[in-house]
Amino acid sequence: MARFESKPLNPSKLNKAVQKNPALFGIPFILLMVATSYGMSTFTQTRYDLHDHKVKQLTKAQELGLDKERKKFDIREEYFKLSSQADEDWEPKRIQRPKGLPEWGVPPTEPPPKPSEYKKS
Repeated sequence: MARFESKPLNPSKLNKAVQKNPALFGIPFILLMVATSYGMSTFTQTRYDLHDHKVKQLTKAQELGLDKERKKFDIREEYFKLSSQADEDWEPKRIQRPKGLPEWGVPPTEPPPKPSEYKKS
């Protein structure tokens, strides 16, 4: 296959030099990338140092070691704890019935009214 070469109409001296020796463009580019990498490493290190400093700051509770064995708070667990304690502490107590009242209360004297007997208001 034939190779199609590009020939600019008015080639400049830089264009001719780069075509003859491509390293004239490549070497400065690679040097720029390496220098930028070393320059950015100082900024990156500063960033990580600041982050590390924030992580190492302790609160007073952490310094005293109060958070070592603390459980995470869950409102549902507390609710069930309280409700189970209420059941355990509760004890049914019998009270004296009024005189003449049977053990299970007073039986109704009249049967309940039927739905058709209710008054419409």
